[in-house]
Amino acid sequence: MFPFETFAPVAAIVGLAAVIGWVVTTWMRIKHGYPLEGSWGQQVHPSSSKESQERIKLLTQENAQLRAEISSVKDRLATVERIVTDESHRLAREIDSLAITKN
Repeated sequence: MFPFETFAPVAAIVGLAAVIGWVVTTWMRIKHGYPLEGSWGQQVHPSSSKESQERIKLLTQENAQLRAEISSVKDRLATVERIVTDESHRLAREIDSLAITKN
């Protein structure tokens, strides 16, 4: 006969592997937006309330505003960098410093 002592660890390992596989599969489905399956095989989509939809809408608008503001700041910074590194600006600064020291 087959001894129970050798079968129990193998069964436990197989059962643990099955549970871990199910958890990983469910996590991947949730992460990538696939529908889950109910107990009878029907597809279960996460429900979204009006409050969560409104929150998503507000966050999307805020994100767009912040992106526009960052773009504006980048443009202004590029202008300042161009002015500071401009050769004529440096020449004007040197002339001003000479005029100050001459007085």
